Amino acid sequence: MSENETSPKGYGPDYQSPFGLSVHHVQIAIPPGSEDECRAFYVDALGMLEIQKPPMLAARGGLWVRADALEIHLGVERDFRPAAKAHPGIHVEDLDGLAARLTKHNIDVTWDDNFPGHRRFYVHDNLGNRLEFLRRDDSQPGR
Repeated sequence: MSENETSPKGYGPDYQSPFGLSVHHVQIAIPPGSEDECRAFYVDALGMLEIQKPPMLAARGGLWVRADALEIHLGVERDFRPAAKAHPGIHVEDLDGLAARLTKHNIDVTWDDNFPGHRRFYVHDNLGNRLEFLRRDDSQPGR
């Protein structure tokens, strides 16, 4: 792919490093003792599966969830402050289906059309952490 070509992501060129980089998981901070609240959002509303943490890490609290190619680690942070701006950008095949599911769980979905060539929305988890869900949309300008 030349420098002027567009990536399947919808902007700029792709680049292959010599290291084989990819995301294993995203970590999101949570306050101590909030695991059950987080299960209500990440497992019940978002539809992810809780996976068992290794015993040596389970003692720290928090929880891990996984669905499809996405894994999120919810890690306890004593001086927790929600990430209101910083966020993971999560690719979703059925964006409208996920938005409908979250809405049924009384989660506010905020659509944003400011990313050319993409459809996306934002939500905040039960603790105020921001999450972005998006997919390419070739019918939108900006390819």
